[in-house]
Amino acid sequence: MTPPPVPFLDLERSQRDLYEEFDAAWRSITRSARYVGGPVVEAFEGAWAAEHGLDHAVGVANGTDALELVLRGLGIGPGDEVVVPANTFIATAEAVLAVGALPHFVDVDPDTLLVTASTVASGITDRTAAVIVVHLYGQAADMTAITALASRRGIAVVEDCAQAQGAQWDGRAVGTFGVAGCTSFYPGKNLGAFGDGGAVVTRDAALARAVRSFGDHGRSEIFKYEHPVVGRNSRLDALQAAVLLVKLPHLQAWNTHRRNAADQYSQRLGEEPGITLTRQAPASTSVHHLQVVRVDDRDRAQADLAAEGIGTAVHYPFPCHQQKGYAVMPRAGVLETEATSPRLLSLPMFPGIDREEVDRVCDVLIASVRGSSA
Repeated sequence: MTPPPVPFLDLERSQRDLYEEFDAAWRSITRSARYVGGPVVEAFEGAWAAEHGLDHAVGVANGTDALELVLRGLGIGPGDEVVVPANTFIATAEAVLAVGALPHFVDVDPDTLLVTASTVASGITDRTAAVIVVHLYGQAADMTAITALASRRGIAVVEDCAQAQGAQWDGRAVGTFGVAGCTSFYPGKNLGAFGDGGAVVTRDAALARAVRSFGDHGRSEIFKYEHPVVGRNSRLDALQAAVLLVKLPHLQAWNTHRRNAADQYSQRLGEEPGITLTRQAPASTSVHHLQVVRVDDRDRAQADLAAEGIGTAVHYPFPCHQQKGYAVMPRAGVLETEATSPRLLSLPMFPGIDREEVDRVCDVLIASVRGSSA
């Protein structure tokens, strides 16, 4: 009998017990007719701030906007540079360009594939205004060393937590070390909405007000039709906030399930020749948004897995600085990123994946890698 397929991501599996709550939330919103802003959005903002132990959270339309609006709130713009990892989704760099600044791409650690204080330092110039630290794959970057460096150099730290909802560094939530933590609620995230959404968390009340104003047409807090700054429209809608309120109490359990699956992958693949796991620092508590491995013949491995009904993905096939629109941006020694990107392969990872599925993925991958080296 042919084994059932293993999807790369199964959003329905972790949500199937929540349908009644989703229905009730939907009915509540439609009956209130408060679709933009209102008490549900405010309730989620309060809950998301509390999740981080902070006083302020601002819902926005998506994670890219969260980064852009924070940069605007910090006054970063033309003439400034922002240090950005070359190994990240393009949105991180896109947000920098949206405010008129330049991303300065830097390399990553060979084990974690995250920026370090050393790689950040390599990209700091006299034009550097900030660094965006990306907690990629659900792992936490070394915020102790990076914030110490930033403090010495007088630059702001912005955290991109889109893949790290619930992750911690040294027992403290990511998003709470820099001036602000930015996240996306795209459906595939650890905490995902039913469409786009995002948020900013911060302890800085003035920055929170600025982000809210810039994302609401530059509107003042006093008068609805007074616009003291040039803003635009980037708001979290009430339907998405209602979905997120239903899901948020389950985030910790879902992340625990991801950790258990990651442990199983590590036990099966950690000592396998030809397969390199992305490793986390001891102080990092990962939430394993992605299960990333490195193999020499990625295309063959991906094809062999697909032939057995196993879904995979590549995050990301081309580093930011190799994208056509970004090739002229400044960079600093991105050799590790360039050497690693052709070997990256993301394996199935989601709440609800079972041990038999993980074992099957590992069996097929090991056979593929051993076959390619024979």
